Amino acid sequence: VVKIETSMPAYTFEALDAQGNSRKGVMEGDSARAVRGLLRAQTWVPLSVEAVVGDTSNNSTTSSFNKSFFTSRVFNATGLSIWTRQIAGLVTSGLPLERALTALTDEAEDERQRNLLASLRAEVNAGSTFAKALSQHPREFSSIYTAVIGAGEQSGSLGLVLERLADDLEEQQALKSKLIGAALYPAIVTLVAIVIVLFLVGYVVPQVANVFAGTKRALPFLTVAMLAISDFVRNYGWFVLIAIILITIGFRIALRYDEMREKFDAAWLNIPLIGKLARGYNAARFASTLAMLATAGVPILKSLQAAAMTLNNRAMRSDALDALVLVREGAPLASAIGQKKRFPGIVSMFARLGEQTGQLPLMLSRAAKQLSSEVQRRALYLATLLEPLLIVTMGLVVMLIVLAVLLPIIQLNQLVK
Repeated sequence: VVKIETSMPAYTFEALDAQGNSRKGVMEGDSARAVRGLLRAQTWVPLSVEAVVGDTSNNSTTSSFNKSFFTSRVFNATGLSIWTRQIAGLVTSGLPLERALTALTDEAEDERQRNLLASLRAEVNAGSTFAKALSQHPREFSSIYTAVIGAGEQSGSLGLVLERLADDLEEQQALKSKLIGAALYPAIVTLVAIVIVLFLVGYVVPQVANVFAGTKRALPFLTVAMLAISDFVRNYGWFVLIAIILITIGFRIALRYDEMREKFDAAWLNIPLIGKLARGYNAARFASTLAMLATAGVPILKSLQAAAMTLNNRAMRSDALDALVLVREGAPLASAIGQKKRFPGIVSMFARLGEQTGQLPLMLSRAAKQLSSEVQRRALYLATLLEPLLIVTMGLVVMLIVLAVLLPIIQLNQLVK
């Protein structure tokens, strides 16, 4: 692949070399025609040359739909943290951003990743900031990711921000993996229980009913109740399933409205156990991002703005933005956060210690670590609590179904005796 260091758009190409071997790569040039000329100058025969475009280019609606639903993201969560670590190392070592992007483009093994990095390099070479180049690919780089890097560029500490961002992504991934691992077993037990109960109620119980249909004897109450449930499942089960799907879709559509989403998130925080888990998880992300930006020398107002956007819970995000207004008006950070009761008290406490000792980034980082540890402990406790409860509940339901089947048999046996 020929490297062009001028500010030119990037093009992907496929060509045949002098030996007839197929070659693929990325090249920069004024136009597709110019790239074909460069390929011919190397005695290569160009087969196809296409411009590398961002996700926000003027594609058709059908193309955007296909890209969103039928193609995966170039970077998954792990891949993004690894790539962030790589570019952070290159930039911190003193390599210019465009050269770092060039090096990572050349080393990329996946074609889609190589095209994405070539597009970023072309944007940066054309004079765009790194944050603006990233914003052209919203599927790959979230607005939070872009905002943090933009803040680092404005403060002149891009390398340091990238290092801390990589650390933050790795910590988030580790925490998320532990939370998923804690919830996986209860979720599997619940799914298996539902399938077993539906099979017993929908198939086994009606078979027993057919056996005793000709006896003209009154069936036990438990059996009658189970038969009624079985009839309902068999006759209206699909309607219930469709209704659940429609309600779920309607609920998700309603959550797209900011006011509705904020009310739901506020109610979510009040759920016992789960609410504390959500509050701790969001507060840990907030404190970690704030510490990362403060370490990089980003002004406190910009740091608060970026940290607020990391909050998935809209109610806590609203509180963080209110705290931002208070800080802008001259209030200390600890006082502003302390007025928002949705944030755990540990955040304002460590912020106050940081302001008093002049070590705000260090204290916020410690707060984030303590909150992360607390979230992990609560998640493991909740999973440990749910496992026996689910097993006991499943056992009771299966026992009731078995009794509903056995009671008529026991009744008939007594009559025969």
